[in-house]
Amino acid sequence: MAFTFKKPKRRTIVGLITLFVLFIAIFLGIGVGLFVAETVNIKNQENFTDFAPALPTKLLDINGNLITEFSAEEKREIIALKDLPPHLIHAVIAREDPDFYKHHGYSLKAIVRAVFGQIIGKNLGGGSTITQQLAGTLYLDRSERSITRKLRELWWALQLERRYSKNEILELYLNKMYMGAGTYGVEAASKYFFGHSAREITLAEAAILVIQLSSPARYNPLDNPNIARDRQKAVLDKMVELGYTTRKEADASFEDYWANYDYTRVSTSAYFARDDKAPWFSEYVRRQLENMLYGSLDLYKDGFVVKTTLDLNFQAAADRQMALGLAQANEEYKKTINTRLDAAEALYVPIIDLLSLSFGIDEIHATSETKSSQNAMDRFVKRLNPVLDVAALMFNIQNVKMITNTAYGKLKTIAEKNTVEGALISIENETGYIKAMIGGSKYDQSNQLIRAVQGKIMPGSSFKPLYYSAAIDSRKYTPASLIYDSPVVFYNEDGTPYIPLNYKGEWKGPVLLWYALAQSMNVPSLKILDGIGFDAAIDRAALLLGITDPEEKRKTFPRLYPLGLGVISVAPIQMARAFAVFANQGREVSPIAILQVEDRNGKIFLDPEKELRLQQKRKGSSIQLISPQTAYVMTALLEKTVQSGTLAYASGYGTKFTYTDTNGKKYTIPAAGKTGTTQNWADAWTVGYTPYYTTAVWFGFDRPGNSLGVTQTGATIAGPVWANYMREIHRGQPMKDFVRPSTGLIDVTVCAKSGLLPTPYCTDGTITLTFLEGTQPQKYCDIHDAGGQYTQQALEIMKQDTFHIDDTELQNSLKLPSLNLDTLPATGPANKTGSENNSDGGNIPTNPVNQDYNPLLD
Repeated sequence: MAFTFKKPKRRTIVGLITLFVLFIAIFLGIGVGLFVAETVNIKNQENFTDFAPALPTKLLDINGNLITEFSAEEKREIIALKDLPPHLIHAVIAREDPDFYKHHGYSLKAIVRAVFGQIIGKNLGGGSTITQQLAGTLYLDRSERSITRKLRELWWALQLERRYSKNEILELYLNKMYMGAGTYGVEAASKYFFGHSAREITLAEAAILVIQLSSPARYNPLDNPNIARDRQKAVLDKMVELGYTTRKEADASFEDYWANYDYTRVSTSAYFARDDKAPWFSEYVRRQLENMLYGSLDLYKDGFVVKTTLDLNFQAAADRQMALGLAQANEEYKKTINTRLDAAEALYVPIIDLLSLSFGIDEIHATSETKSSQNAMDRFVKRLNPVLDVAALMFNIQNVKMITNTAYGKLKTIAEKNTVEGALISIENETGYIKAMIGGSKYDQSNQLIRAVQGKIMPGSSFKPLYYSAAIDSRKYTPASLIYDSPVVFYNEDGTPYIPLNYKGEWKGPVLLWYALAQSMNVPSLKILDGIGFDAAIDRAALLLGITDPEEKRKTFPRLYPLGLGVISVAPIQMARAFAVFANQGREVSPIAILQVEDRNGKIFLDPEKELRLQQKRKGSSIQLISPQTAYVMTALLEKTVQSGTLAYASGYGTKFTYTDTNGKKYTIPAAGKTGTTQNWADAWTVGYTPYYTTAVWFGFDRPGNSLGVTQTGATIAGPVWANYMREIHRGQPMKDFVRPSTGLIDVTVCAKSGLLPTPYCTDGTITLTFLEGTQPQKYCDIHDAGGQYTQQALEIMKQDTFHIDDTELQNSLKLPSLNLDTLPATGPANKTGSENNSDGGNIPTNPVNQDYNPLLD
């Protein structure tokens, strides 16, 4: 049966209209009643500049000690409305209050739109006019979110409109409002964001400036350029719509702004004059607070008290040890530069001098004066190169000019512009509390990149434990797995070959997994990566580092074999949280800096720790990233690094963490960790932990392509800083051991050479290792004969899996006599997808393009 639409009766329509009018009348009546009730006792005044005094925000450490204050002094520069370009004024009006010059302090249309948006759950724009925003800033607490506050704001807006002209209100607004990063008013903000006065502001810059009014943290172009770009475009579109500019002008200014945008600049505070006991941490907290404080709440004058996780005692220890480490690193770096200059001088000055004598070119004659490094450098840079241009063309010796330029000109620039930077971050394993933070060599207005959290740095071999944990979890590998350290060719998924090398070109032959990790051996580690596959390695590393976004994960982890040597980019805070998972029995550790924020009256305003704990509780079992058993096996492995591996010397073979209790009894707090050194000794890392704390230390350069020097490795520079800092912060802590699960683990003594159960003939010794229960060896050693020598079968296996050498050589230190390489299939690792050689004693540079390059001859 067809549906027939019936026209509603006229009486019904009239009833609906009557009901709607009645509803509006009631709504307006209530609004007027509330308005009168809330404003009747407000004292009128002609002096509209009397408002609550500004108070600084105080940062307190975990013990209630003052770290610093974000001063109430406002970074503001007054500018007259007549001095501002029209497009800036138009941008403000278009964005904030298109009817500014038409209304009397409030916009009924805007109020209705805002209320309706609240009802339907959408943001349809704010209900406050420019006058209301100014009134709220001058006379009220804008952190209060209530109808009564909005009514009082409206009352004050009406008084302002009665007292001042529209232009006076707009001028006060443009000089008063908070614009982000500690700036107030458009003049100070323009100088901060763009480096010039608001008088010179462009159309696109004006749009960037006005979007700061609603959310300075969210729309800060330095922190969130993509978000700012979208909102900037919306403002320009609105200006075109209202006829303030043309589409051509708006698009041209927009494109010009982003074509010249400096993506390397980071957001900082515009106000620096403060006493600060932990400036890197304070800046980190400041940036977080600006993201947390909504609307126009003012970090610099609203008198907040911020309770943080920092311990100033830990911070002082970090400052001391990093200062010593940076001084040493810079001294060694200078020696490296001078050594290169001396080598270049010894090699090439005689050649150039010979050219001078042979062809009578006095300009390049090397006198005794110019043979000194500094004088020669200056002379060569200023006078030699033009002459060598001609000589190179005449005698086909272009390489002389290239070498001279590199040795003297380029090295001089590097020496002047590069200093060793460093970072340290220390977190509490169970809580994630950030206890100390250092973001660079010196905190000042020109150096505010917090490398501990913002750095994008290759971790080198310190990355290896992340995928080793996946190998242990797979149960294909155990601490006693026998892996052959020998020349090998890996093939990436695209078929390109990859030939890894060990430090100094040495090969150890058959080694156990625990030893390969403790000594940071490259080839065995890559064979483990090959055995578990890229998918398993990447999934585990992303999980431990806290990388959840699929796109970030794809960009971070290349499906190439150098991944196994730490050829990715991470921040020290990510490495610290990853290692802290091992210490925290496999549970997720989320670093946190802010515990609570109180307002000026002592009322809790923000409670970040409570929110974090609720989030963790909601995660349920997923907060257990890896099993407690796997975490403990990894800790046992990394303890070997401290006891006998690359961290042994720096930590005094673990004895640096020995203390004496009040009864005179000595005890040693256990420690575990891993070092890392990247290509060309560019970065030096140590990441390690105790049952209490995890700390990551890094040294390196902001500019790529530089080198700390061949003696500056993770073990020699980062290791001592880590060990000395950890020794300081554990002094006075009671004895505590790593928590061992009551089930699922077993300790077994194995042959140190084969990794199998020992026999009386195992003359290479034994070692006790921790295994996941069920993965421990079941067979007895079969590589030693009754005389304690290797069996013929074992020799044949080792020959086949290493390289062709005789029995005598095999039983000595195994060094590579020739590159007879094993190969692995061109399919890459199972279920998975250059040449980097990172190790903790330094590494051997290789050429990823020319696979015939032999670094052993370098």
